[in-house]
Amino acid sequence: MNLPNGKLTNGLVIANVVVFLLLWISGLEQDAILRGGFFPVRLGEGLPEFDSISGMVPAWLTPMSSAFLHGGLMHIAFNMLMLLFCGRFVEQALGPQLMAVLYVLGAYAASLAEFIFNSQSVIPVVGASGAISAILGAYALLFARNEVKPVGPFPGHVVRIAWLTLAWIGIQVMIGIATRGSLNGIAIFAHIGGFVAGLVLTRPLLQWRFKNA
Repeated sequence: MNLPNGKLTNGLVIANVVVFLLLWISGLEQDAILRGGFFPVRLGEGLPEFDSISGMVPAWLTPMSSAFLHGGLMHIAFNMLMLLFCGRFVEQALGPQLMAVLYVLGAYAASLAEFIFNSQSVIPVVGASGAISAILGAYALLFARNEVKPVGPFPGHVVRIAWLTLAWIGIQVMIGIATRGSLNGIAIFAHIGGFVAGLVLTRPLLQWRFKNA
């Protein structure tokens, strides 16, 4: 399969890889995760321990800073492979500017979902998985080939979103079961939040693109 060109997708992959390599070579991975990772508790009541740490990224920016931090080679390799494949197709459909909007909003939606369900968590959430989940949601919506019929008052595209959301949630639940409830640091709710954001935003972004073409 020939992948479409995707300058933004390529740029995001390069940026993530460069950041990962620089932190890995310098041995500053844990320090960067502490200062730039997304800690759900920081959006809520916060903790005095965080206030005493210098150089902390402002809490409202950590959904983006954390998206460029990864917890290991397998973590970034899997994320970048998914981004490289699906991102190019989504970029071709939306254009680079609107895909950038989707990527950023996906990262914030992922962090918001994690905050809603784990607001007291002091475990840092890192990785581009949330933002990439939004890209995966867009890809699933744009390139699903099966015909979806309306159900009652709900049009076909709404039914498709509902089915894809349920399928993605099912996958995340199975991941949770496979890890015996510990999740091993996998931000399940962030993945779901990003994916749903991709499903919900893709249609309006497409309409915006062609309306202003």
